Amino acid sequence: MLAGVAISGCSASKALSVGNAYLPVPDKAGVTVGYLEIRNNGGPDELVAVATSAGGSVQFLGPAGDGTATMATRGVGDIPIPAHTTVHLAPNSYHLRITGVPGLPGGKAITLRLTFAHGGTISVIALVTDPSSGGSSYFLN
Repeated sequence: MLAGVAISGCSASKALSVGNAYLPVPDKAGVTVGYLEIRNNGGPDELVAVATSAGGSVQFLGPAGDGTATMATRGVGDIPIPAHTTVHLAPNSYHLRITGVPGLPGGKAITLRLTFAHGGTISVIALVTDPSSGGSSYFLN
């Protein structure tokens, strides 16, 4: 299991914590996805922005449709973080689409800076994984 580490001192709110962050090696066009867990021990919040130390841009994806067909996603403006729960950003749920980051090798660590509507900004280390060479992926955790 991969562990994400929240960088201390970067959170404006102790109610939120972030961990287990990783992303697969980007494709040749520099596109990948990001997965992580957000624990909220306080009131409702929303994830409103994410930036990476590797550059590029980040879009939020969320489930589309009624859940009865093949998994489809759509762009969303924010990711809801309900009170007193853990939100798992995962392939079949909300997650990050990261573009413009070609050439990130497996094993490299990058920083994700997550900005919340009420909880401030939290930084977390995310490991770039390479499932094709035996590195971890969401499905192996």
